[in-house]
Amino acid sequence: MNRRPTLLAAAAVTAAAVVSLSSCGGSDDDAGSKDGDKIAGADSGTEKGASPSPKAPGDGVKRPEIRLPKDVHNVFEGGKTGDPKKDAVLADNERWVNSLIEAVTVKAKDHPALKFYAAGDGLLSSAEYVQGFQKNKKSFIGTTRYYNRQVTFLKDGVAAVTYCQDGKKAYPKDLKTGAVDRSIKPSANDYTFFNTRVTENAKGIWQTDSVTSTTASKKCTP
Repeated sequence: MNRRPTLLAAAAVTAAAVVSLSSCGGSDDDAGSKDGDKIAGADSGTEKGASPSPKAPGDGVKRPEIRLPKDVHNVFEGGKTGDPKKDAVLADNERWVNSLIEAVTVKAKDHPALKFYAAGDGLLSSAEYVQGFQKNKKSFIGTTRYYNRQVTFLKDGVAAVTYCQDGKKAYPKDLKTGAVDRSIKPSANDYTFFNTRVTENAKGIWQTDSVTSTTASKKCTP
């Protein structure tokens, strides 16, 4: 079993998956939903012990805050290239990844950051990823590393972002029992190569609109 299932191809996702993003974590009358379960940016409050997202740039854009549980960490390498435009793309890619992991690991009625940093097929893929965890009552804890991050501009307002993911220090969590499985041994399946397309919207946000991934890619394995 893989610790961290990779994103599915957007072609396999239906539009119905996006609708579920408005009710991630329970319905409006879910007795377990309290102010402390909501994500900052949706209403108020956040999960106790959660880590805030990196400081937003001073571009005047009101961005939803992203907070991960205290036992979930994403480590991004190579965020500063010396090119301000590439750095902006990598920063929004990082925020998309964080928003996706937040949607999986934080119980909330809504996840505004995910819909802020993803669009089109990228949003469909994101929704499918989240639904897969919810359906199986699973989550995860631990540290995931992102490295070899590269930006290639394709045309005005469109770019490709490629990177590797190392998930060997992330472990599956059963939401029914709270048990964490740390028995899984590291393997090539812990390394995944991602190729994403991002487009700049009217607000200047680089939204992920297409995602493909290759597990056990030789581009990422040590």
